[in-house]
Amino acid sequence: MKKMLFILIFLIPFLSLFVTASKTFNIDPAQLASIENKYGSSAKKRVEMWDSMMEASKNESVLNKLKNVNDFFNRLTYKTDLAHWKKKDYWATPVEFMGTGAGDCEDYAIAKYFSLIKLGIPDDKLRITYVTYSKANSRFDQAHMVLTYYHQAGAIPVVLDNINESLQLATKRPDLKPVYSFNATGLWQAQTKGEKRIGANNLKSWKDLMSRF
Repeated sequence: MKKMLFILIFLIPFLSLFVTASKTFNIDPAQLASIENKYGSSAKKRVEMWDSMMEASKNESVLNKLKNVNDFFNRLTYKTDLAHWKKKDYWATPVEFMGTGAGDCEDYAIAKYFSLIKLGIPDDKLRITYVTYSKANSRFDQAHMVLTYYHQAGAIPVVLDNINESLQLATKRPDLKPVYSFNATGLWQAQTKGEKRIGANNLKSWKDLMSRF
């Protein structure tokens, strides 16, 4: 009995460390276990790293929140929908993106959008923006998607991109030409000067995405 008591006393500090290390702040432990079961241990580690980044960013400035989220997701692997999902177009949830460890441009933008919403950035300051990307030394423009942050209505937005990974004002990105943008509540069409709200976000891909949350 004394020997058993001694072993328990000896182990308690180590058990406490294990419990602390396994604690998550921004994702339910049951969901984390489900992610590991579905995608494997590497996926669990990615989500735990995301959780740590989110917790560390909670009291940071808006600029640091943007940078931390942008940097985190830009470390994931780029892969086209056709190669990754065997579909022409598929908008992954942040869990699917982190779970599989890969995705294309809209998956980066979507994951950054929802992470920043969770960090307290108001929805009306964020837009997922469809653009054409003029690649250097190419005659052809490429369809692309980025996340944009507006510190106030009508301001020049900050671009969060997975191609050019540094945060930059849209005016510093002449290689990007906006076509339309959206968030959870609205849809905007780009114009020669500024943009025009054209209504609610009724995009089919967005509805499909939200059905999988």
